[in-house]
Amino acid sequence: MSTSSPLNEKSDPTERPEHVHHSTSHMDAETRAIANADAKLSNPLRGIPHDRLMADIEIFAQERGLTHLLPELKKGALVAQDPTCYNRLDMFSEDDKRILTEEVTHKWRQTPMLYYMVVMSSLAAAVQGMDEAVINGAQIIYPAQFGIGSGSKRDSWLIGLVNSAPYLCCATISCWMTHPLNHYLGRKKTIFLTCMISFLTCIWSGLTNTWWHLFIARFFLGFGIGPKSATVPVYTAECSPAPIRGALVMMWQMWTAFGIALGDLIDLAFYFIPDTPGVTGLNWRLMLASAGIPGLIVCMQVMFAPESPRWLISKGRYEDAFNELCRLRFSRVQAARDLYYIHVLLEAENEMKKGRNRIVEMFTIPRNRNAALASWVVMFGQQFCGVNVIAYYSSDVFVQSGFTQVSALASSLGFGTLNWLFAIPAFFTIDTYGRRNLLLFTFPCMAICLLITGFSFWSTSETGRVTGVSIGIYLFAIFYSPGEGPVPFTYSAEAFPLYIRDIGMSFATATTWFWNFILSITWPSLVLAFKPQGAFGWYAAWCCILWVLILLFVRETKGRTLEELDQVFAVPLSTHAAYGLRQIPYGIKKFVLFQNPTPEQLYEFESESEVSSTRGDENAKREVKDDVEKTR
Repeated sequence: MSTSSPLNEKSDPTERPEHVHHSTSHMDAETRAIANADAKLSNPLRGIPHDRLMADIEIFAQERGLTHLLPELKKGALVAQDPTCYNRLDMFSEDDKRILTEEVTHKWRQTPMLYYMVVMSSLAAAVQGMDEAVINGAQIIYPAQFGIGSGSKRDSWLIGLVNSAPYLCCATISCWMTHPLNHYLGRKKTIFLTCMISFLTCIWSGLTNTWWHLFIARFFLGFGIGPKSATVPVYTAECSPAPIRGALVMMWQMWTAFGIALGDLIDLAFYFIPDTPGVTGLNWRLMLASAGIPGLIVCMQVMFAPESPRWLISKGRYEDAFNELCRLRFSRVQAARDLYYIHVLLEAENEMKKGRNRIVEMFTIPRNRNAALASWVVMFGQQFCGVNVIAYYSSDVFVQSGFTQVSALASSLGFGTLNWLFAIPAFFTIDTYGRRNLLLFTFPCMAICLLITGFSFWSTSETGRVTGVSIGIYLFAIFYSPGEGPVPFTYSAEAFPLYIRDIGMSFATATTWFWNFILSITWPSLVLAFKPQGAFGWYAAWCCILWVLILLFVRETKGRTLEELDQVFAVPLSTHAAYGLRQIPYGIKKFVLFQNPTPEQLYEFESESEVSSTRGDENAKREVKDDVEKTR
């Protein structure tokens, strides 16, 4: 897979799409400066002569107190600059050559510690899903106990407020704490802290006795959900080797879906727990409290996991970083390679950030603004396609359609299971069919599924009603999971240029949590005002609107190198929107009339020699500075 991550990865010049020959994307001075910066950041060692590279390594080893690692560092630097050089140089032993070859030919053959980290990260993702899902079952029980289950307008808003409390915290406070937490505590301690908060607040939620007390407890749960959702994928990417980095980062979405299914299973299992003397509502209390147990397990796991080497290097702890890399890689040469590459990459990034207001540039430079708009559309769409209406309220929807509470919980488990199972094919479809194409195909299908669900409530037959609702919700899960499920985070991670990628991801994450809050708080009152038919029709209409927004404003990023992404997002917004409109008759001819029209290509990518001539690889650092000054 070539899925990008929030971390900087080497671009693969062999993954270059064929050149096309229609309209050309002309990059202005600002975009060319960004392209030059990305060219530098894609591999800061590119074009450095051998003698200079070896001299740089010796200086690096002396300055960082790593002279005892000098032989490994020299080998590692050469491999970082040219991943195939070990086949041509005698300084590499047979063991070195075997391990470096197997890194490519057997990319899933990794150290036990790396897989320990993967298991821990997957469980952290499951914690995220469970935190979100257990309220699904509890919210058909606790409102009556807290006196907010009358179905009045006031009670509907209060139920929505309680259910949406964590996402209000994520959007307004906790997501913006991610950077300072990671900066001062590191990845491990941030994961430990957020999982501990999840554990404690889940227990707290199970001990509440009023709606406002439950609201406060769930609001503080947001301090566990928000930073964890941004930190764990970054931590995974920083510890993983490049060949499997994208796949491991994508596992976050899949195991979050697994956590949602597990939360639905817990809801069903604890529903049958009877009250005990002095404890009313023991079943829903156990539902909410049990979601914290996996978080406690992660807290115990993370103490034995490696710290992020990238974070340690950013703090000047090079010896510790090398030791952690040795735990994550098979050989010291691999560890030395990654150590030096991370070092030069961080230095290049820091140089690019000097004297720049990156938040302002995210919206003032057209290339960055186009990426921010596309990222906003897919993140907004992940919420307003209606998926979390089902994830958070499916049990209530099934009860309204005629199911018993037990049957409703079992049916919700069916949705959670399908949501997880159909997230697995996304590993293959996202890089086969492309991000944009998957969204354009699945959004109309999701709209139809929501209409089936809503219109089924008009059925006078209870059997027909529950059958229609079940079919609509289950088909929705099947279309959502390989499309709008994994695409937004993957797309946002690769759309922004490297020098503002961390800020771009914070913007994207806050976007999805804010609209998650809006959806969660408004659904009960929306159903009360417009009935299920109108409420599901509302989100079906948004699926259609989002299809248009994706057609006009979301650019395809599949298989693009860093330099090509700069050209893709440099195309003016109006030009791309007009291109999207022209794709409508093309789609009708191809998929409705079964003709074979010639597809229009919007981009003409510069050749490698043209790009090199504009940036001068061997003098990239000096030219980047010059280009930055030109854009100011």
